[in-house]
Amino acid sequence: MKNLLFLVALLATSTMFAQDLPENPEVGKCYVRCTTPDVYENESVTVTIKPAYKVLKVVPATYKTVTERVLVKDESKTLRVIPAKWGTERVSFVSREAAESLRIVPASFKSSSETVEIKPAYAQWELGASAPDCDSNDPNDCRYWCYKGYPAEFTTVSTEVLASDASVEKIAGTAKSASYTKRVLLEAAKVVEDIIPAEYETITKTVIDQPARTVEETVPAVTKTVTKEILKSKGGLTSWKEVECALVEYQALPINWNLGSATLTSGAKQIIDSRLMPVLEQNPGVKLEIASHTDARGTSSSNQDLSERRAKAVADYLISKGVNSSLLVANGYGEKRLKNRCADGVSCTEREHATNRRTEFRLINN
Repeated sequence: MKNLLFLVALLATSTMFAQDLPENPEVGKCYVRCTTPDVYENESVTVTIKPAYKVLKVVPATYKTVTERVLVKDESKTLRVIPAKWGTERVSFVSREAAESLRIVPASFKSSSETVEIKPAYAQWELGASAPDCDSNDPNDCRYWCYKGYPAEFTTVSTEVLASDASVEKIAGTAKSASYTKRVLLEAAKVVEDIIPAEYETITKTVIDQPARTVEETVPAVTKTVTKEILKSKGGLTSWKEVECALVEYQALPINWNLGSATLTSGAKQIIDSRLMPVLEQNPGVKLEIASHTDARGTSSSNQDLSERRAKAVADYLISKGVNSSLLVANGYGEKRLKNRCADGVSCTEREHATNRRTEFRLINN
């Protein structure tokens, strides 16, 4: 009788699939449609988060000391009758030349950002609601298939750009002056002239040996590598595959979730590895639904959110194990599909409530 009901349900599927059913099906066997999954590959993109810039360092000017022989008394003559008359004057000279000093104005930066596409847009077939004119009592009959698109995902990377580069300002220096006294002849001696030789002195002064200069060093740019997914090849529908009939019905996935949590424990991961991974490996290309349910305690919206997060947690873990995301459907039903009488306002035992708190899976058609 059960086999007969299954064949009736199989023949009552929508017109869209009526011309593409498995050829020569056997009584009592179950079939699902396999797909060739989309194939993605990772691509690394290098983003400059801080550009290269230069740093200037000042090498101060160097000086040296030089000596110079200067005239301090002119040659003169003495007169025996009328002696010569003398006077003095001050002679100024530059004892230290002026030199420029240099001041560094460092480079400045301003904040910026760069948006990088980390996952491209994609689309996939999804099973929709039942047709309103369906004559079957089975909620899985007369379902619509929808080709649903999902937008691309982006991430924004903070960067810095050069606002103004480093520069140099010149600051004028101040020269130092000094003077010496010079004795000069005011009136020469008369009658008898005696020559008095000139007198000299040695003075010391500081002069620039090498002017100040700058040394330039380049600081390399800072980069960051961002990984994004790109579609390498597009999958599609292929053929029907025979599967265990039990797998097209909901099977229990005995995960013990912590209260109010959607985080997989190590024990939950072991259950997924031992229960779900073999099913996917033995049925390549077949789509898997993960369904999560809660009991009726708490608000309907919070229960719906919690069940969706739990179903998604299982799907995300399978994806991390290498399962193609296009083969997974994560559905949260909250408290909509209670298995017993324990609805809102009904007094039930903890064991009765626990019956409704469950996570299940099944193989589905694409």
